[in-house]
Formats: sequence, structure tokens, C-alpha cells
Amino acid sequence: MDQQQLETNKNEDAMRMAISTMKQRLGVIEQGGGKKSLEKVRQRGKLTARERIQYLIDKETPFTEIGAFAAYDMYEEYGGCPAAGTVGGIGYVSGRQCMIVANDMTVKAGAWFPMTGKKNLRLQEIAMENRLPVIYLVDSAGVFLPMQDEIFPDKEHFGRIFRNNARMSAMGITQIAAVMGSCVAGGAYLPIMSDEVLMVEGNGSIFLAGPYLVKAAIGEDADAETLGGAVTHTEISGIADYKFKSDEECLDQIKRIVSKLGHTGNAGFDRIAPQPPAKPADELDSVLPADSTRPYDMLEVIDRIVDANTLDQYKQDYGKSIICGYARIDGWAVGIVANQRKIVKSKKGEMQMGGVIYNDSADKAARFIMNCNQKKIPLVFLQDVTGFMVGSRSEHSGIIKDGAKLVNAVANSVVPKITIIVGNSYGAGNYAMCGKAYDPRFIYAWPSAKIAVMGGEQAAKTLLQIQVASLKAKGQVITPEEEARLLKEITDKYYAQTTPYYAASRLWVDDIIDPADTRIRIAEGIKAANNAPVDQPFSVGVFQV
Repeated sequence: MDQQQLETNKNEDAMRMAISTMKQRLGVIEQGGGKKSLEKVRQRGKLTARERIQYLIDKETPFTEIGAFAAYDMYEEYGGCPAAGTVGGIGYVSGRQCMIVANDMTVKAGAWFPMTGKKNLRLQEIAMENRLPVIYLVDSAGVFLPMQDEIFPDKEHFGRIFRNNARMSAMGITQIAAVMGSCVAGGAYLPIMSDEVLMVEGNGSIFLAGPYLVKAAIGEDADAETLGGAVTHTEISGIADYKFKSDEECLDQIKRIVSKLGHTGNAGFDRIAPQPPAKPADELDSVLPADSTRPYDMLEVIDRIVDANTLDQYKQDYGKSIICGYARIDGWAVGIVANQRKIVKSKKGEMQMGGVIYNDSADKAARFIMNCNQKKIPLVFLQDVTGFMVGSRSEHSGIIKDGAKLVNAVANSVVPKITIIVGNSYGAGNYAMCGKAYDPRFIYAWPSAKIAVMGGEQAAKTLLQIQVASLKAKGQVITPEEEARLLKEITDKYYAQTTPYYAASRLWVDDIIDPADTRIRIAEGIKAANNAPVDQPFSVGVFQV
């Protein structure tokens, strides 16, 4: 076996192990609050959140889950909050892409933690940006009271959900709420601010205050059904529109409602008959080196994502550390902006390191992004970036100015942007390549992703120098052994914060995905984005020249 084959096998083993770890963790997340909680749900004749979604969506169609790893490894003092207590994503209902948001009642009775609010707002944001109908499957006990100060009052907290309900209604976005369990306190506004409200008899209830709070507040004795059950709200208050005997009957009615929705204009993104990639997508496992500092050819990744023979590189021989080009993914026209990770050489003979953004590549990418906006072509960013080139030569050449051009073009882009973090995503490189702060419609990470302000080794040594200087200033003597211990402690903590799980738990990325699924995720994202016409003019404001 030759050296190249050995390297390929090593890369494949590392990626497959990372994918296996991801799938194992996802399997635990999908159990929600655990087997006992799932059994309690079934004893009440209810479907679980994931079962409700599977029943609702069309058979043999993809469900693009968003935020499965939200709150991963967080709130351990409260027993954790798998998937932030909400299952959500884009699914096909009666042939239409819809945003589906389902409370997971097995996780603390569907109570809202701080990350639950952030995830629900992200799901609403995606629906608003892409003009997708929203289906809420409500089963929640409301705000998680021990953390109420972190979920209740602020702009990015619980109340913003209802503000978004009102905004979406004004935008003409259909919202359907099925109350299949508890819906209490402030949360009671969500279904009532939706277009239509469905309830399941015996399990569904809507009220501002439950029996215990009513008793404490005004001394009245009333059970949950009398206060806010399906009969109460369909026959007395008129708040709900339909009542059903079971989850399945309720979900069937949602399908019927969605099947009659009118069609609005779309963005008009170009699509032709799709072709498979030139190289198999399942080979993506072997392309990335196991060592993230090693070079590789990003074109090998692109060739396994785009339709065969559709990549037309833009300024191929200039600014080579960023690959720009027009291509098709599942038939959709796209503009690709990708970090080249192999070492390249400019016409002037300058060697350029892979994954670094230089003056010429920043200039090229900014111009290409402007072209895609001019042509109404969605953008796909493939990130494996360690940052901008530093040093006196780059500074004298105006690297900050050229970097600002690229950031400006990304920030002001009006066509949809979809970002895939393949490997490194460091510092300002994250911004320039459309990180979360730059409003990508969708942003996903491979299990190989590393997201941080700078590389771990450099960061740890910088932090060590600061800590050692502080200790010495206090008169402490630092032995080489103590310094080595401190370095390991700092390095371990820093690396833990650079993993894709740390990022996904905080929704810096929408999910961690198998590299082989990249193509379908991008295609489904563009299809969703095509529902929303691009009506905002492209303008970059004051532009550095």
C-alpha cells in the first residue's frame, strides 16, 4: 500500500469515527427526556414530538432538522435539556415546505429554557426569511421557572416569539397551531396569534393560569378541562377552531389545511435537471486530513458536492487562496466561495498558505459576491479558514482595506447565503466567509469543524503568557512543571470550546451534519429560499477602494 493510500485511509478512519460519535450522541438526544418520560406520553395516548412530525410530513421526503444539538451538554444541574426541548425543522406537508416547531413534552414537560427561546426564535427567523408556512405542535408547561430571569423579559427572550407571530401574520405567512398538550401563561398567546387553532380533547389545554394558580389567586376551584380544554375553547370561548379525539386526527386536519394554501411568487432562482457529482459524495469522508493543519485541495470537496462538469471558476489564476465559481447543486445555480487549503503560488512567485485570506483573494471574492447579487444567484460558502494574512508586507499592502471590502460584500449581500464549516473557522476569517453573525439562511458544520477566535496552540500560549505574567507580578515563582500544567489546563479548556458541539449547542451553527448530506442540505436550503422573492436592492454603502 503506497503512502497516499495510507493517508487516505487514515483520513477516512478519523472522519468516520467523528461521524459515528455524532450519530451516537444524536441517538441519545432523540430519546428526549428518556424512556420513562416517553412511556408516560404513550400511556396518555399521545405521540411524541418526533412521532408527530413523522406522521405529519409526506412519506419519503426529507426532514431538515435544525438545532438537534441545541443546549447539548448545557443545564446539567437541572438534568439537561436535549435539543433545547423542541424538535424543529423544514418538512414537506401536502407537498409544501413548512417550518415545523414541536415542543418535546418529555423534556421537563416541554418547559422553556434560555436555549429553547433562542432555538424557537431561530426557527421563526428561518420561516420569515424564506416565507415558509409555520406549524406549531404545542405541548409545553411554559417558562422554566428556576431560570425565568434568563428567558422572560429581554429582546431575544420568550416574548419575542409572539412579536414574531404578529410580524409573520402581517407578512402573509400562514401559521397553524395544534394544541396537543399544555399551553399555559404567556405561551397561550402563540396559538391565538396563529391563523387557525386545533385542539386534542383530553390532552390539549389553553389558559393564562392553571388550576393551582387560579386557586391561589382568586380562590376558585376549577379543573384544567373546565378552565381551558378543547370543549371550553371550541364551544364556549370560541378561541379554538377545531377539536379532535386523537393526535392523528388533529395532524390529518393540518395536512388538509396546508393542501389548500395559495401559492405566492418566488425568487426565480435558476434550476435545471440535476446531475450527480463527478465524484461520489460518500468519498468526502477521506478528503479532509485527520490533522486539521495539513493542506488538501478544496476542489476535491467541491467535486463531490456540485453537479458534474458545472463548476466554472471565476478568476481561476488570481487570488488562488479562495476558490470562486459558478456551479449547480441538484440543478440549482449557485455561486461558490471556498477556502483553498493547499499551498498555492501567485504569478509573482509568492507562496500562499492554504486557508489564509490574502489581499488578492479578498479582492476577488468581494467582486464575485457582488456579481452573484447582480445575477440573483444564491451563494454557498465552504469554510476552512485560519484568518487573514498578517505581517508588515500584508499590512503595507492594505490587507485590512481588502478584508473590509470582502466583509462589506458579505454583510450587504441580498441573495441567500448558505454556509458549510468544513474545517477551521478562525477569527475574522469566520466573518469574511459568512459566519453566523452575517445572516446565512442556513449554516451547518461538519464533525471536523473548529470554531474559535484563533488556533488552539496560539491562543493557549498567549493565554499562558498573560496568566504567568500575572502570577509573577504577585510574587509567585512559576516552575517549568507548573507552567506545563497551566498550559495543558488552558489548552484543554480552549479546545473544548472550539468543537462543533460547543458551537451547535449555542446555535452558532444550525446543526452538525454528515459530510455526505451536504449536497441535500444545500439544495433543500435553496429550495426554501426560493419561496421568498429578493426584493431588496443590493448596495454596499461606503466601499474601500
